[in-house]
Amino acid sequence: QVQLVESGGGLVQAGGSLRLSCAASGRTFSSYAMGWFRQALGQEREFVTAISANGASTVYADSVKGRFTISRDNAKNTVYLQMNSLKPEDTAVYYCAAKLIFTSRAPSAYNYWGQGTQVTVSS
Repeated sequence: QVQLVESGGGLVQAGGSLRLSCAASGRTFSSYAMGWFRQALGQEREFVTAISANGASTVYADSVKGRFTISRDNAKNTVYLQMNSLKPEDTAVYYCAAKLIFTSRAPSAYNYWGQGTQVTVSS
Protein backbone atom coordinates (compact mmCIF):
# COMPACT_ATOMS: atom_id res chain seq x y z
CA GLN A 1 0.00 0.00 0.00
CA VAL A 2 1.26 3.46 -0.91
CA GLN A 3 -0.23 6.69 0.36
CA LEU A 4 0.46 9.88 -1.53
CA VAL A 5 0.09 13.46 -0.31
CA GLU A 6 0.51 16.41 -2.67
CA SER A 7 1.43 19.93 -1.62
CA GLY A 8 2.62 23.19 -3.13
CA GLY A 9 -0.39 24.26 -5.12
CA GLY A 10 -1.72 27.80 -5.09
CA LEU A 11 -2.51 30.92 -7.07
CA VAL A 12 0.12 32.35 -9.38
CA GLN A 13 0.19 34.89 -12.18
CA ALA A 14 0.81 33.83 -15.76
CA GLY A 15 4.53 33.45 -16.38
CA GLY A 16 5.19 32.50 -12.78
CA SER A 17 6.43 29.28 -11.23
CA LEU A 18 5.31 26.72 -8.68
CA ARG A 19 6.84 23.55 -7.35
CA LEU A 20 4.57 20.71 -6.37
CA SER A 21 5.66 17.94 -4.05
CA CYS A 22 4.22 14.49 -3.54
CA ALA A 23 5.26 12.65 -0.40
CA ALA A 24 4.83 8.89 -0.38
CA SER A 25 4.51 6.52 2.54
CA GLY A 26 5.96 3.04 2.59
CA ARG A 27 9.39 1.49 2.24
CA THR A 28 9.15 0.61 -1.44
CA PHE A 29 8.93 4.06 -3.00
CA SER A 30 11.95 3.31 -5.18
CA SER A 31 10.00 0.48 -6.84
CA TYR A 32 7.32 2.82 -8.16
CA ALA A 33 7.15 4.96 -11.21
CA MET A 34 5.48 8.25 -10.37
CA GLY A 35 3.18 10.29 -12.53
CA TRP A 36 1.58 13.71 -12.39
CA PHE A 37 -1.87 14.21 -13.87
CA ARG A 38 -4.22 17.15 -13.88
CA GLN A 39 -7.92 17.69 -14.17
CA ALA A 40 -9.48 20.99 -15.08
CA LEU A 41 -13.06 21.77 -14.16
CA GLY A 42 -15.42 19.84 -16.40
CA GLN A 43 -12.64 18.02 -18.20
CA GLU A 44 -11.12 14.56 -18.08
CA ARG A 45 -7.98 13.81 -16.14
CA GLU A 46 -4.97 14.22 -18.38
CA PHE A 47 -1.38 13.06 -18.26
CA VAL A 48 1.26 15.67 -17.47
CA THR A 49 4.53 13.83 -16.83
CA ALA A 50 5.99 10.68 -15.31
CA ILE A 51 9.31 9.38 -14.04
CA SER A 52 10.48 5.78 -13.81
CA ALA A 53 11.23 4.05 -10.53
CA ASN A 54 14.97 4.63 -10.79
CA GLY A 55 14.59 8.13 -12.17
CA ALA A 56 16.40 7.34 -15.39
CA SER A 57 13.42 7.87 -17.68
CA THR A 58 10.94 10.74 -17.91
CA VAL A 59 8.08 11.49 -20.27
CA TYR A 60 6.13 14.70 -20.75
CA ALA A 61 2.92 15.78 -22.37
CA ASP A 62 3.58 18.05 -25.35
CA SER A 63 1.66 20.84 -23.65
CA VAL A 64 4.17 21.08 -20.80
CA LYS A 65 7.41 20.01 -22.46
CA GLY A 66 10.14 22.56 -21.87
CA ARG A 67 8.20 24.26 -19.06
CA PHE A 68 7.67 21.51 -16.47
CA THR A 69 10.29 19.24 -14.91
CA ILE A 70 9.66 16.09 -12.90
CA SER A 71 12.22 14.79 -10.44
CA ARG A 72 12.35 12.44 -7.50
CA ASP A 73 14.33 11.93 -4.34
CA ASN A 74 14.06 8.29 -3.33
CA ALA A 75 15.80 8.97 -0.03
CA LYS A 76 12.97 11.34 0.88
CA ASN A 77 10.17 9.31 -0.73
CA THR A 78 9.19 12.41 -2.66
CA VAL A 79 8.52 13.35 -6.25
CA TYR A 80 8.51 16.94 -7.46
CA LEU A 81 6.96 18.87 -10.29
CA GLN A 82 8.68 22.14 -11.11
CA MET A 83 6.34 24.27 -13.19
CA ASN A 84 7.72 27.33 -14.96
CA SER A 85 6.22 29.78 -17.44
CA LEU A 86 2.77 28.91 -16.20
CA LYS A 87 -0.23 29.68 -18.38
CA PRO A 88 -3.92 30.11 -17.49
CA GLU A 89 -4.62 26.83 -19.29
CA ASP A 90 -2.45 25.05 -16.72
CA THR A 91 -5.15 25.75 -14.12
CA ALA A 92 -6.33 22.42 -12.72
CA VAL A 93 -6.21 20.07 -9.78
CA TYR A 94 -2.88 18.27 -9.95
CA TYR A 95 -2.62 14.66 -8.80
CA CYS A 96 0.36 12.43 -8.26
CA ALA A 97 0.06 8.71 -8.83
CA ALA A 98 2.17 5.59 -8.45
CA LYS A 99 2.59 2.34 -10.37
CA LEU A 100 5.29 -0.29 -10.33
CA ILE A 101 8.55 0.34 -12.18
CA PHE A 102 7.75 1.77 -15.61
CA THR A 103 6.06 4.99 -16.62
CA SER A 104 2.72 5.16 -18.38
CA ARG A 105 0.59 7.98 -19.82
CA ALA A 106 -2.64 6.16 -18.96
CA PRO A 107 -4.36 7.06 -15.69
CA SER A 108 -5.80 3.54 -15.54
CA ALA A 109 -2.29 2.09 -15.24
CA TYR A 110 -1.68 3.74 -11.86
CA ASN A 111 -2.64 1.96 -8.67
CA TYR A 112 -2.34 4.72 -6.10
CA TRP A 113 -3.44 8.35 -6.16
CA GLY A 114 -3.10 11.39 -3.98
CA GLN A 115 -5.95 13.70 -3.09
CA GLY A 116 -4.83 16.47 -5.44
CA THR A 117 -3.68 20.06 -5.07
CA GLN A 118 -5.22 23.05 -6.81
CA VAL A 119 -3.12 25.17 -9.15
CA THR A 120 -4.68 28.37 -10.42
CA VAL A 121 -2.93 30.58 -12.95
CA SER A 122 -4.35 34.06 -13.40
CA SER A 123 -3.98 36.01 -16.62
